[in-house]
Parts: sequence; C-alpha cells; structure tokens
Amino acid sequence: MSKNIDTDIKPLLYASNLSKSVLIGDTKTDIIKHVDVAIGAGEFAVIMGKSGSGKSTLLGLLAGLDYPDSGEVWLDGQNLTNLSEDELAQKRQQAMGFVFQSFHLLPTLTVAENIAFPLDIARQPDANRVEELLAAVGLTHRRNSLPHQLSGGEQQRTALARALVARPKIIFADEPTGNLDEHNAQQVMNLLLELQQQSGTALVVVTHDPALTEYANQVITIHDGQITR
Repeated sequence: MSKNIDTDIKPLLYASNLSKSVLIGDTKTDIIKHVDVAIGAGEFAVIMGKSGSGKSTLLGLLAGLDYPDSGEVWLDGQNLTNLSEDELAQKRQQAMGFVFQSFHLLPTLTVAENIAFPLDIARQPDANRVEELLAAVGLTHRRNSLPHQLSGGEQQRTALARALVARPKIIFADEPTGNLDEHNAQQVMNLLLELQQQSGTALVVVTHDPALTEYANQVITIHDGQITR
C-alpha cells in the first residue's frame, strides 16, 4: 500500500500521499504520514490499529470529514480535497453513509423518522424505502419509538438503516460496535455485513476486532500514522 496509486484503474475511493498533523501545545505532531489507499466498488475494507495509531483520523480524511495537509482523496471520480464545505456536505449526502460508535440519533424523532432523515434533507422522501429498511433491521415493531426507548443494539440498528436509506456508494463505520455488549455487537456487525453485501455498497470499518478481517476484501493496518500492511 505504500506505492503510488495508478489512477487509470479508477477505484471507487482512492487516496494518494495523505498527510495530516495537529498542534499539541506548541508541538506539531504528525497523525497521518504519506498514506495511499484504494477501495473498489462493493469492497469491504477494515482499518485496524492500536488506539492513537491514526485510524479514525484516516477514516475522517477518506470520508471528507476533514481536510488533509497534503495529498488527495478521490471518490467516484471527484477530488474531495478541492471541494468547499458546502460541496462536501452535498457529496456526503449523495454518495456516503456513516455509522459511528455513538449512535447520533435525533432524540425527538421516531425510529422511522430517524431512518428517513437523510431522504428528508435531500427532499427525496421515500416511505417504501424506509419500510423496507425497518424490516431489514428488524425494527418494524419499533417504528414509532423514540431513541431513549430503545436498547443500544436497537439504536445502532436504526443508525445502520439510516446510513443505507439513500443507497450510498460507500459507508464509513468508526468502531460501530464499540458501545455494545458482545451479543449485540455480533448481531449488529453481522447485520451490517449482510446489508452491505445485499446492496453492493462499499464498506470501510475502523475496528479493534481481528475477527472482521476474515470477511474483509482488504485489511489496512496502521501504526504511528503509516500503513504497515
């Protein structure tokens, strides 16, 4: 992964020579150092590394949630590093889904309304799509419940459905089972992989769980801001 990406191949997502640093006090600390990544359409990629290795920072750069100090990120033929904040927000709305460790559900919206939220923002309501995903994640009976009435596993399953509702080309998941017990974590991860395979959406997951590498098309191991495998 350390060699330059051949842009003629045109994977769905690729990053070339990414670097990112932050100021800690008066000291500049390199978090990501000259990283190259390529992920094809429909692929499942796992980003692994110890705490502080830079894996969540890398995910944020790949998803356009942060700008690199140098290098480029291309998604579906568009250079994310050249886009404004408003343009990035539109690109995320059109092509990306997100699942985080904290569920980030809107507390005053029901399960169905939380799932529908990305479609409502895009002014493209699709009640059938919402019902389809409610059934897929096993929450039809919870469609009118508020987030505080749900278990942790149910909240994360709602977040999975929300991430998929707009049929994104790629989903970014940062420790999506980190707040769940072992049983719920296994259920949620199995469901995410099943839905990803059914939809053909690319999936990038930051995780500490080595068991996920068995299912991945690509394992990106990061240490001290650099890809080691």
